[in-house]
Amino acid sequence: MAMALSSSPIVDNLSLKGFRAPLLIDRSLLSFSNARICPIAGVSSVGRIAVMPRAVTGEQTPSLTKDDEVALDDSISPSQAVKDVLVVGASGGVGQIVVASLLDRNIKLRLLVRDPEKASTLFGKQDESKVKILKGDTRNPLDMDPAMFMGITHVICCTGTTAFPSKRWGGDNSPEKVDWEGVRNLVLALPQDLKRFVLVSSIGVTKPSSLPWSIMNLFGVLKYKKMGEDFLCSSGLPFTIIRPCRLTDGPYTSYDLNTLLKATAGERRAVTIGQGDKLMGEVSRLVVAEACIQALDIDFTQNQIYEINSVEGEGPGSDPEKWKQLFKFPK
Repeated sequence: MAMALSSSPIVDNLSLKGFRAPLLIDRSLLSFSNARICPIAGVSSVGRIAVMPRAVTGEQTPSLTKDDEVALDDSISPSQAVKDVLVVGASGGVGQIVVASLLDRNIKLRLLVRDPEKASTLFGKQDESKVKILKGDTRNPLDMDPAMFMGITHVICCTGTTAFPSKRWGGDNSPEKVDWEGVRNLVLALPQDLKRFVLVSSIGVTKPSSLPWSIMNLFGVLKYKKMGEDFLCSSGLPFTIIRPCRLTDGPYTSYDLNTLLKATAGERRAVTIGQGDKLMGEVSRLVVAEACIQALDIDFTQNQIYEINSVEGEGPGSDPEKWKQLFKFPK
C-alpha cells in the first residue's frame, strides 16, 4: 500500500498534573500462593495487585477529572493532555526511536532502564517535568515497585535479547528472564487503570515447531515471548501486541535525539500489517516504533495482536488516519 510520508506534528508544551489521593499497595497479594491458571495456553499467572486508598488526615485534595485537565487548555487534544507514557527498554534499538518520537510530540515520559547513566548520555539533558528516568530491571520483581508507576497512563515495552546465546546473555539476560519473567513482573506492578500496554513481541511465536521458526526457537526465544504475550492477555490490562518481522535499520546509538528522528529506513517505508502470524520478511525499527505509538490512540487496536513488516515504497509516516486504515484492514 503506497502512502505519502508526513512529518510528526509538534504540539504546544503543556504540563498537567492531576492530584491523586495517596495509595497503599497491598503487597501481600504479590504472593505466588494466589496463583491461578491463565486461560490462554495454560500459563500460570498471579492475581492482580489490589490498590486501595490510604486514609489521610486533614482535608483531602480533590482529584481533577480528565475533562477538567483538558479544559485547562483547549488547544491540547484529550489524548495528548492526559498521557504519561512509560517506555520500558528505552535505550534499546526500538526504544530509542520511541522515546525520540514521543518527545517530538511533547508527550510526558518515564523511561525504565537498567542503566540511568547510559540513558542520560543517550538522550541528553531533558526537562524533568517531561522526562523522568527510572532505574529498574524487569527481571527482578523487587525492582518493580508499583509506587514508581502511579499515574502512568500508557506503556510501550520494547525489551528483548538475542535469540541465540551471545554476549548479551551475560548477567542472566536470557529470553526466559527478559521475555517471560520480565514481562510478567512488569505487568504485575502496573496500575489497574492503565489505558494501554503495547508490547513488542515477534512473528513466529505461534509456530515454534515449524520451519524456519524452529531454528529461531532452538533456545526458546519464541516460547518465552509467547508466554509473556499470554500473561499480558490474561492480566485484564488493555493491550496491543506488535509482532515485528526481522528488524532492520539500527539499532541506533546516537547521542542526539534530532539525529535519531532523521534516521533513514532507506526505501523500506511502505507498511504491511497482518494478523494470524502469517507475515514474513523484514521491518524497519522506525516503522515498529511508529506502529507502537500510533496503537496507543486507536481504540479498535485494543486487545488485538498484529504482525508488521515493511517493503520498498512510501509509507504512512506519522499520519494517524493512514495508520488507522492499516490497522483496520490487516492482510
